[in-house]
Amino acid sequence: MTSFASGSLVQSVDWLTIAPPTLTAVVALVVLVADLFLPPERKQLLGWTAIGGLTAALALLLPLRDGDRSTFCLTAQAQAEGHAPACSYTADHFTLVIQLLVLAGALLAALLSMDETREKLPAGEFWFLLLSSAAGAALLPASRDLATLVVALEVASLPAFALVGLKRGDRMSGEAALKFFLSSVTATAVTLLGVSFVYAATGTLHLTEIAQRLDDVPGQLQTLAEAGVALTLVGFAFKTAAVPFHFWVPDTYVGAPLPVAAYLSVVGKAVGFTGLILVTVVAFPSYADVWGPALAALAALTMTAGNVAALRQLSTRAWSAVRLLAWSSVAQAGYLLVPIAAAAYSSDDQVGATVAYALMYAVVNLGAFAVVALVARTHPENRIADYRGLYAASPAAALALGFFLLNLAGLPPGIIGLFAKVTVFSAAVDAGLGWLAVIMGVNVVIALYYYLRWTALLFRAPEGAPATHKAPALKAPVPVTLAIVLTAAAGAVLSGYPQFALRFATDSLF
Repeated sequence: MTSFASGSLVQSVDWLTIAPPTLTAVVALVVLVADLFLPPERKQLLGWTAIGGLTAALALLLPLRDGDRSTFCLTAQAQAEGHAPACSYTADHFTLVIQLLVLAGALLAALLSMDETREKLPAGEFWFLLLSSAAGAALLPASRDLATLVVALEVASLPAFALVGLKRGDRMSGEAALKFFLSSVTATAVTLLGVSFVYAATGTLHLTEIAQRLDDVPGQLQTLAEAGVALTLVGFAFKTAAVPFHFWVPDTYVGAPLPVAAYLSVVGKAVGFTGLILVTVVAFPSYADVWGPALAALAALTMTAGNVAALRQLSTRAWSAVRLLAWSSVAQAGYLLVPIAAAAYSSDDQVGATVAYALMYAVVNLGAFAVVALVARTHPENRIADYRGLYAASPAAALALGFFLLNLAGLPPGIIGLFAKVTVFSAAVDAGLGWLAVIMGVNVVIALYYYLRWTALLFRAPEGAPATHKAPALKAPVPVTLAIVLTAAAGAVLSGYPQFALRFATDSLF
């Protein structure tokens, strides 16, 4: 540990505390430099280096498991004022769980990308951008001041724009990157405006100090503070793809390389929801009457619009499988918003339900994308109809995808999906949001139809084939197989012991 002093300001730097995002960023630079010297036939080493770096970053979470470390703290100022120091980086249990989610999600996306970088994508640029985005995503949950929060958000987002448009010469990829870029830049501008208003009203950027000072904002600055809170929430609503700020999602997922779409569906969503939790629960608790009703309304709109749009996807339309998963992710964002909204109405800690649901969603959604990436090898247009008879071609892949879809639907044997939905539903009821719980229940029933329709298609005979026809086997690359096995195993373990996810998430609270 090192420190430096400047007058009354002392900032401590605990290098072990910041090791996970720092190592990820360092490996990104190593990959970028190594790409200059490696011949084309050895570019795959960059992918394995990235996977090794992400695995090492995950391992560095183990020494921090006590969740009691902070760094970049204003210790001298705190001593002079007689209160606990305000820190810009905190590795509490909440931080560690979200870092586990984003780093593991990036690792699985990296496994899915190994085949893509061998044949279609520029390896050096891809791995540098993926690792850079993962470093920002890992930094964000530890951020405890608005400046660090916004910087982490942009470090996670900016490389993602390039990742989406990395399929050179592909018009859809370019359009998707442009839509993603314009929506994210708008969100960033709105967020920065809101942050500047909050800073003007409170005179501080640290989240805990903002929470204290918002209770005593002078009357002439009250409107400014309320506007800052509202604008900051709108900015993060873009990042979470909440309706009506969701318009970029379907085209972005379809235009992006499939591993990037998988990455955005889990890690990108985790970034948005983590930031939303930090600014609402930690920084703006005194304005719960502002953000509580707003998030409840957004949750209802988001889950309804996402499920209705997913219901309308035609199985014969090109890329309908990816579009359905895109709209499904919008609907899942609505469920994730429910416990955050409930936190405004209840003194009980409700955020654990969002974290538990996010863990479930990350595992099964990445698994579903892994099978979709496998099927795309033989059916590039990835229509839902292309999955008819998948069980005949690859029984293991069909069973895995069926399991993932049933988890998303909340049906056995996907116990963890059912458990997560019940947990979110209970959070709404306990907070007195009965109307939101009813809307959620209706949406869960709507979602059953399109999840079950896709699941049933997996086990039907291939189109036009006799009952005795044996489909050619579907060959999966080793990294894709490993991604499917890991997600299926994690889903099975969590379904066998669903209480673990909730206990793990509840222990993660601030």
